[in-house]
Amino acid sequence: MQSRNRFLDDMSQLMTNAMGVAQGARTEAETAMKSLMDRWLADRDFVTREEFDAVRAMAQKAREENEALKARLDALEAKQG
Repeated sequence: MQSRNRFLDDMSQLMTNAMGVAQGARTEAETAMKSLMDRWLADRDFVTREEFDAVRAMAQKAREENEALKARLDALEAKQG
């Protein structure tokens, strides 16, 4: 029969508790860093990806319309002179 060593049990419990504290500190540090980054980004005039994609699509559509109008204008000018 094997007897339990009280010292090893205490050390095991201490390490388990230390890991719990370390995990809590890690979570708290991550939350603080995320909060800091969110505030920093909010202070800048960054746009969301959705806003960027919407403006890019509008610019592409305007570019295509301009090219079509230029081609139409070139055809009209060629017809007149």
